[in-house]
Amino acid sequence: MIRRTLVAASVLGAISAAGLVNGAATAAPRSEAKASDHTVSKAVSKSAQQKAKTYWSSARMKKAKDASVLVKNRSKSVDTSSVARGKAQVVQGSLATAKAPKAPQAAYGGGYYSGGGKVVQTTGKVFFTLAGSDYVCSGSSTAAANKSLVQTAGHCLNEGPGAFATNFTFVPAYNNGSAPYGQFAATNLYTSTQWANSGDFNYDIGYAVVGTAGGKKLADAVGSQGVGFNLSKGAYMYSFGYPAASPYAGQKLAWCHGTVIADTYGGSSDQGLACNMTGGSSGGPWFINYSTSTGVGTLNSVNSFKYTGGPLSGYMFGPYFGSVIQSVYNQAQA
Repeated sequence: MIRRTLVAASVLGAISAAGLVNGAATAAPRSEAKASDHTVSKAVSKSAQQKAKTYWSSARMKKAKDASVLVKNRSKSVDTSSVARGKAQVVQGSLATAKAPKAPQAAYGGGYYSGGGKVVQTTGKVFFTLAGSDYVCSGSSTAAANKSLVQTAGHCLNEGPGAFATNFTFVPAYNNGSAPYGQFAATNLYTSTQWANSGDFNYDIGYAVVGTAGGKKLADAVGSQGVGFNLSKGAYMYSFGYPAASPYAGQKLAWCHGTVIADTYGGSSDQGLACNMTGGSSGGPWFINYSTSTGVGTLNSVNSFKYTGGPLSGYMFGPYFGSVIQSVYNQAQA
């Protein structure tokens, strides 16, 4: 039994992966389908939106638990067929004034982020409630026609399989309990059918459409990062999030960067990045073509899981953004 842990937390979730040959998937890519076939969504009532705006006090935020307890001891499958790929597409983000970050060294396995740039404004913490308990993840303001889109992991808004979250809110630029741009409560939640129906880590993606804060839409307040689909694998990528388990405390932004590798251990279609980020970083953004001088890049995955043993236990894994996740995005951003 291969064991993975959701990086929303440090508690283990048991996952089975069958049909592998020497740990590698050999099946052909799945075929295309209608965009609506890939997406499961939930609309949030106006009263629930209002409740979320007042629910998350600073004290509640600090007490929110890592979300992996939601899947403790739950068996989850990974489809070992290759993720479908379509035509490459990049959606550009919106500009925002920000302090330039410090130039990084070569491949970096993890630590607190001390630079500036647009990434500080667009990355934030996600807070939500499931089964009566409060949880925390990470997320990113994402380019969208509605100017109100947060990208995160599927397990940060849906149990996979199971219920959608309530009290979902996004706090961009969170830092030691501060919310400089306010809280953006969800109006609609979206995930892939593969995550919602079977908890398939190949499709561990979530999008939340959010309302306004201080009278501003999310992208108008903090800007948004561009997003790309069906791009080349094996790129140099940058990952950000708010890890909470040791050696981190969940109150500041952290990052890793390096060349991603294929999952040759568990047979998923996810890509792995050498990274020591821990629970709480789930849903945090991965960037391709990232500029260290501006903090701007193209979103191309999210922090999803880490193996609890084996040769790739030091790697963070994120789903490949193929045509299925592209369809979920298209449904959410419109």
